[in-house]
Amino acid sequence: MFLKSTILILKQQNNFHQKLIRTITTTIKIPERRQDFAKLTKDDIFIFQNLLGENNVKTNEIDDFNFDFMHWYKGNSSCVLLPENTQQISSILSHCYQKKLALVPQSGNTGLVGGSIPMHDEIILSMKKFTKNFELDSTSGILECDSGFVLEEVDNRIAKKGYMVPVDLGAKGSCLIGGVVATNAGGIRLIRYGSMHANVTGLEVALPNEQGQILRLGSPLRKDNADLHLHKLFIGSEGQLGVITKVFMQVVPRPLSVHSALIGVNSFEKCQQILKIGKQMLNEIISSFEFIDGESMKMVKENAGLDCPLSILSNFFLLIETSGSNEEHDSSKMDKFLTKILESGLAEDGVLAKNASEADQLWKIRESCPLAIRKDGYVFKHDFSLPLKYFYELPEAVRKQLNGKAKRIISFGHIGDGNVHINVSIPEYDQKIYDL
Repeated sequence: MFLKSTILILKQQNNFHQKLIRTITTTIKIPERRQDFAKLTKDDIFIFQNLLGENNVKTNEIDDFNFDFMHWYKGNSSCVLLPENTQQISSILSHCYQKKLALVPQSGNTGLVGGSIPMHDEIILSMKKFTKNFELDSTSGILECDSGFVLEEVDNRIAKKGYMVPVDLGAKGSCLIGGVVATNAGGIRLIRYGSMHANVTGLEVALPNEQGQILRLGSPLRKDNADLHLHKLFIGSEGQLGVITKVFMQVVPRPLSVHSALIGVNSFEKCQQILKIGKQMLNEIISSFEFIDGESMKMVKENAGLDCPLSILSNFFLLIETSGSNEEHDSSKMDKFLTKILESGLAEDGVLAKNASEADQLWKIRESCPLAIRKDGYVFKHDFSLPLKYFYELPEAVRKQLNGKAKRIISFGHIGDGNVHINVSIPEYDQKIYDL
């Protein structure tokens, strides 16, 4: 996977990262450790070992858990717990509550802002071994699985029965399904299938209280008005309310016909017009509508060696995907759409992938954007959801504010749902740039 190979490259750049970590530690204000939290003792570790087994209590060689995968943030945890069932999690939370031990739930640890990394010496509760239960109702399309399964593994398993996970992320080869729910991840197909709120029908969660209480919220039913839908509170809660142990979600039929096209556009106003036309002409088969600005395209060529397949380097690019069940019908719709926007002058150039391999190359450009920029040095990463008319005004405002002080400012994201990623790169961390 691209993500895994990037992790290896980043780990090799050890000297740079050690310097960077020291810089961040001295410049970013971290809240002081709460004095009411206790320190982990040997007795606590002994209790955890009896509960989980010695192999599932790690106190050595735990850097992979203390660092985020970009190696920007470093925690100081001395203990990682790897539970395998719900009762173990319940007992861990109960013990930590009674002993006043701070704990951080950690899923696949693929986030870009250090959210699953301890700020101090908190115990890390890793969900990577929480993979016992997995069941798909192939009639209703409802999946029930433990929260520790890797998203790509979930997708591969249900593919055998003609289904796919409605959420697709660049980190799918490493992120866990529980973390996807806990962060309410959207991904590239939100325009078609919605976020996790639209797809999760229920959750099993463990609460951080004296009993380590286990709650089953929601149900495997797509429509269930028998309760208050409290599981919705845990979607996007990022571990603040408890630990997600099991997920009930609807999965969708795997498409039989998929088409991907990349088009170049010279103004953001025209990007908006193309989106409107795309929704009208592609309607029920549109599954992705991604945005890449010209600076992003230049960056992936310089940093990742990926060439733009179009003859013109436009100011903006749109990567569009359709998915359906009828090849002839879907192909005809895509052809008519591309013909309209090209002949009308809305698009400067375009290419339609002829096969899966060509489509993968187009998507590799988009998926490389958040990681390839790392080669520039330090990157300030921002993720905003905005009304469409402001979608590109914000990147332009950032560019004006920095006034040439950054090495590079790129923007990419999901124009179909108004989610823009703004990345600002500089050679090394600079507090003056941060303050701007």
